Amino acid sequence: MNKYFIIIFLILFGFTNKAMAQFGFSHEIGAIVGPVAFQSDYGERHNFATNAGNTGYGIGLIHYLNFSYKAECSCYTPETYFNDHFKLRSELSYNKTNLKHYGQWVDPSKTSLAANQLRAMRGSTEVTNIGMQLEFFPYSIRDFTATIGSFGPFISLGGQFCFYSPKAYSEMGSGLGQLPTVTPIKYIGAFDTKGGTTWSVVSSIGTRYKLTPLSDLMLDLRFQYYFSNWVDGLSPDPKVYLENRANDWNIWLNFGYIYYIQ
Repeated sequence: MNKYFIIIFLILFGFTNKAMAQFGFSHEIGAIVGPVAFQSDYGERHNFATNAGNTGYGIGLIHYLNFSYKAECSCYTPETYFNDHFKLRSELSYNKTNLKHYGQWVDPSKTSLAANQLRAMRGSTEVTNIGMQLEFFPYSIRDFTATIGSFGPFISLGGQFCFYSPKAYSEMGSGLGQLPTVTPIKYIGAFDTKGGTTWSVVSSIGTRYKLTPLSDLMLDLRFQYYFSNWVDGLSPDPKVYLENRANDWNIWLNFGYIYYIQ
């Protein structure tokens, strides 16, 4: 399934390159990588061990439409507020996180069957995302572009279409999700590892650093909220188990390199 996202991204990127060039926009391409903290039905809410333990990694390819500069003539576009403060970012990214339960309910002092079942659960999820974000730069993009060593802070908001593929097993044996001897009662009938698709909303805050006239470094802290609670493969009844009422989400710290296409 992931290959279809790559094909779609390449088609969109190629179409954007061809269609937008006639309007005088320029393009930027780059790559991102960084740690991902995945918040799901594994672990305890607001627990440091959960936040630190259920972490993984993410990688991605990014493309920008730069409205302030014309690559075809190596000149600036007519100066408007939008041109000098906004960029449109397209992205194809992938993240994977291994998951387990942390917190008071799996403390070594707990010796009940439920505690043993929770301790024995292991899971993971892989998510491929494709989408767009509109980035806002409060300071002039032109000034940033012209100054080596300068910083260009930004905030962004957008949406992504996601394909997720969760996995899970129990160290107590087979039958996770079905057998009550292996599965905690809250996950009976609330277990699905077939995978699927969903939408997500993405917001981030970060900054660029002008490395050379044609390249930037980027640091980007992202929040991504999925419109599904099945991204991790678990979804207990939110009316009964209030601690699991929120959909899955993650925080991703990106380190990126961006190159300006001339």
